[in-house]
Parts: sequence; structure tokens; C-alpha cells
Amino acid sequence: MARVADCHCISRSSTCPESESRLKSMLMEEMKSSRAAVIAGLLTILSVCQGSVKTGLDRVGEYRQMFEGKRLGIVTNHTAYDSEGRFIVDVFQRVSGGKVAALFSPEHGLWGTEQAGEKVDSQIDPVYHLPVRSLYGQTRKPTAEMLRDIDVLVFDIQDVGARFYTYIYTMSLAMEAAAENGKRFVVLDRPNPINGDCVEGNVLEPALASFVGLYPIPVRHGMTVGELAKMFNGQGWLAGGARADLVVIPMEGWCRGMWYDQTGLRFIKPSPNMPDLETAAVYPGLCLLEGTNVSEGRGTQMPFRQFGAPWINSGELTGRLNRLNLPGVRFEPVTFTPTGSKYQGLECHGVRIVLTDRDRLESYYTGVRIVDEIARMY
Repeated sequence: MARVADCHCISRSSTCPESESRLKSMLMEEMKSSRAAVIAGLLTILSVCQGSVKTGLDRVGEYRQMFEGKRLGIVTNHTAYDSEGRFIVDVFQRVSGGKVAALFSPEHGLWGTEQAGEKVDSQIDPVYHLPVRSLYGQTRKPTAEMLRDIDVLVFDIQDVGARFYTYIYTMSLAMEAAAENGKRFVVLDRPNPINGDCVEGNVLEPALASFVGLYPIPVRHGMTVGELAKMFNGQGWLAGGARADLVVIPMEGWCRGMWYDQTGLRFIKPSPNMPDLETAAVYPGLCLLEGTNVSEGRGTQMPFRQFGAPWINSGELTGRLNRLNLPGVRFEPVTFTPTGSKYQGLECHGVRIVLTDRDRLESYYTGVRIVDEIARMY
């Protein structure tokens, strides 16, 4: 079977010019030649690449003039905490000089509790007593009425790095609305949790665009939300060729090769079935199972890290997958009973993914081979 796509690691501008592995190799060479000054410099870079990252939210105070005296609408959810553990509303009320007038929530709601695809109603938040306008209910795009009393629209939500994760399209539709209604749009950048070097998978065919894939980007896109916002805007992909008055408040200290657990930031599960970084790592490939009659593990404690169906021979499938020698993973037989989604309440037989080397993992290719093996068996 021909490989659909390789994990292609690319180099873009960043505060970290070399990957950790290359730096270590350089260090060894320099140690041999006793160039102490160069070694010290490289060690400094290496420590930066393992250090504390400041998100755009951490840097709001540096951009106070942009918000001062403005009425602010914030497109956000439960992931919008700064490095000191303060929620975005508290940060803006404390340091921005602006007034938070309304919140806008994406799929899964403001506090990330609703399941995938469930409609979310607008409400008044009981903690901050602010109106929360749902962008996953009656509309997915802010209306002119919603923006009437807003001067600046702010976006801050943690993405997971896959094309079909909907938060980036909530962002793009909000950008369109801001452009159409003459509002500035500010993105507070956050890390791509599965690193910003590896890009995998096919590029979306425009004819197949939907809310789980609006634009021609790869499945594992390797970009941050701020970079995506610049691309959507700069490429003229917003409806009608609209161009938002876009400002991205950048991160500080983030290197492209970083996984989220190397940033010093606390991982907050972005949605109910994205509990940890390992799940995010396999998600660009294992989410393909959502389009099949195989359970992708929703309704269990290991969504996307185990999969199966009542009619699968788990031992045979496990053996076939292990014989593929896919990089960075191995497979174990498993039996589980989902409490929701496909085969709810039924015993499923299948496979659990064990991640052995995330830097070698080719998530999308792995997902394609899993689907292919199940199709060959059944």
C-alpha cells in the first residue's frame, strides 16, 4: 500500500533555531574541540526549548493600548488560562483597561462539558454574570446584533493541531463577522500541542469543505491558531474574500519542536474526549474511525487510543497491525463497553494503541493503515 503522507518535519522561523536532537549532536562535537563559549550558548538555547512558555494571554498587559477603553467580546472556553492559573476574564478585567462585555462559546460550550455535536444554548454565565453567546447552537458565526455593542473581538482557545477540530473554524467565522462589522479581531496565540514541525496527511479538497474542514490545509497542519488566523486572512479564504483587521499577540519562548508537556504550561483537556497529550498525538489519524462503523473509543476512558466493535476478532487484528511495524506505536488486544456514542452498552473487541516514540509516530498514516486492515478483514 502506498504511503498517503509522510510526517514531514519542516523548519519555520521561531525562537529556537535547531531541534533538541541536533543541538545535542552539536554539543558533543563542540565538547570535543573544547569551545566552552559555544557550548554555553547552545546549552542556553536548549534550556529555552525546554523552558516556560508565555501564551498570548500572558502578554495582554503589553498590549494594553489596544484594549483600553474598549468594549470587548471574547471567543473562548475553559482552556483560556494564563501561566499563573488565571481565567481570561480575570486577566482582561485586571490588566487590559477594557471592559469585557460578552463571551462567545464554541462547540462543547464555555466550560467544555457538552459532548461532540451537541447544540449549546446561549446563557448568562453564573460566575461572571456575562452573556455567553453560543456559536454552536442557532448560529456558528456571530451576528451583527451580537457584535453591536462590541469594539474588539478576542479569540483565545487551545487547539489540538488537527484539521477537523472545530475551534479553528469558530475562529475563522468570528473573523469573518468582525471584518463584516468593522471590528478589530485579536488572536491570543497558544502552542500547537503536538508540535509545530510535523505536517501530515492530505490537503482538503475545497468541494468537500464543511465545519470539520473549511480550508485546504493538511490533516496535521503543524500551525498555531495565530498562524492559522494569518493564513486564513492572508489567503483570502474568508467568505467573500473578507479581510479582518487582525492582530496576533504572539507567544514568548515557544519552539516549533516542542510538545505541550515541554512548554511548562498545564494541559487542560480541550474537549470531553481529548483527555491528555497522548490522545492528541494519535488523534489526527484515529479520528478517521469516526467515519466508519467501528467505535473510536468514545464513551470510554481512552477515546481514540482504543477502538473496536462487537464483531471484530481482537487477536487477529492486533497481530495484523503489529506486523505492519508502524513507527512509534505497538498494539494490544482489548475489550471495552462504551457508555456512549457507537455500540453504547455493547461489549466491543478491538485494539489499544501503545505509544512507544511520539517523535517517530506518523499518526495520520497509522490511522489510514488501521482503517485499511479492518476493511481487509471485514
